[in-house]
Amino acid sequence: MKPRAAISWSGGKDSCAALHRTHADFDVVSMVTMFDESAARSRSHGLRPEVLAAQADRLGLRHAIGRCTWQTYDAVFSDTLARAKADGITHVIFGDILFDEHRRWAEQMCAANGLIAVEPLFGSSTTSLFEEWTASGADALIVTTRAALLDASWLGRPLHRGMLEEFTRLGVDPCGERGEYHTLVTNSPLFRAPLRVRTNGHVQRSDCWSLDVVLDDVRPARLETVNAGGL
Repeated sequence: MKPRAAISWSGGKDSCAALHRTHADFDVVSMVTMFDESAARSRSHGLRPEVLAAQADRLGLRHAIGRCTWQTYDAVFSDTLARAKADGITHVIFGDILFDEHRRWAEQMCAANGLIAVEPLFGSSTTSLFEEWTASGADALIVTTRAALLDASWLGRPLHRGMLEEFTRLGVDPCGERGEYHTLVTNSPLFRAPLRVRTNGHVQRSDCWSLDVVLDDVRPARLETVNAGGL
């Protein structure tokens, strides 16, 4: 019997790539995403909840969300993991690649709740991962960029192999590991059907450009919410 697992899910390519690498070895039953206090936008990529719920639907997964401030992020994430543990989950999959502090955080959060962190991408070459992603049959759009490196014209572009040379020329990590860009996955070999999305304008917040992406079709998955204390 495969170990029962959840996946820490941003909606972007790295968490989806981690699922690609692990789905054959684990019984992945749910995804976990952290949102702001009102659950209007995801903390990591600024995505609408219905977009992430539609990804869960396409993958056949439950979607557990935590509502938090940045100050309560760890506590709410831990509460969400505790609920996963109570549901019989033993492992949590993460899409970390480079930074030891990110892996340590994942391991510590899981260990505190009697779970095992799984890091299938960690230590891989980001160039190799980018090439693996663009050859996988999955699709992802750029939804945020760091303005100093990638201007607003990059928003909404689908990732493709030809971008690798452009990223190298601009000093951008192929997978955006220094926050140069984030993505939204719109299709994967694991999806039941692609997401149909449209863009709804873009804004600049601080040093980042952000694209608002709206679903053209809404088929939400079942949500399980953990709220930050006092919210």
